[in-house]
Amino acid sequence: MVAKKNGATLEQQLLEKYDGDVSKILAALDKLQVSKTKKKRKLSGQVVISLKSVSKTYRIGGEKVDALRDVSLEIQQGEYVALTGPSGSGKSTLLQLIGALDKPSDGVITINNEDIAKLSDRKLSNFRNKTIGFVFQFFYLQPFLNLQRNLEVPGMFARTKKSVRQDRTVSLTESVGLSDRLKHLPNELSGGQMQRAAIARALLNEPKIILADEPTGNLDRENAFAIMDLFDKVREAYGTTVIVVTHDHELAVRADREIGLRDGRIVS
Repeated sequence: MVAKKNGATLEQQLLEKYDGDVSKILAALDKLQVSKTKKKRKLSGQVVISLKSVSKTYRIGGEKVDALRDVSLEIQQGEYVALTGPSGSGKSTLLQLIGALDKPSDGVITINNEDIAKLSDRKLSNFRNKTIGFVFQFFYLQPFLNLQRNLEVPGMFARTKKSVRQDRTVSLTESVGLSDRLKHLPNELSGGQMQRAAIARALLNEPKIILADEPTGNLDRENAFAIMDLFDKVREAYGTTVIVVTHDHELAVRADREIGLRDGRIVS
């Protein structure tokens, strides 16, 4: 039986949406299909991120809020992980703790066998700059800089040589399909292009880990699927560990593993 929505079959909806273009319809069906036979990439078995009994408590006014409760997990080198769950489940808090943007109230977080809570401010800043690449829902591209200069910014903070920054920028824009946009300003790019640019920027310092917080939240479905596929290509090409926060299970299945959270706890 063919699914119907508002009286129209799926085929009728797709025919209308894509004006009868069969190639576009097939591509849309392929993106919407949840593949149960997807081959999982063989991982190294080396644990790069470890959380042991991690909790995070905030005080808002006089009230205590438990954002994370006794979370323990391990993530391997080169693994592509999706964190899912409803709003307020603790996804973004967990990502911020792994990215050393905040410290846990209890428990231990180690990355490459180093307890990041024990790092000095200077070492912590250096750690974030060289080990972690951040991608956010809002692209945070500087409106007055062209794409090439935007992508070079992390390298400037890392004091990377100008020639090296420029070579990496050219290579990365080619890998995300933006090599013809290097001289364009952000307002000359589409939403999908700006998010691809943000991913390329996160990769400039060759981080071992990419953390992405709702990177598809401002994109349409086609671009959202393209971004999730791009993370998979990044993992394959660079061996990068990728952790993506998303509320969308249909997008999360593109990852190697989906970790579900609810009320600050891991539930799946």
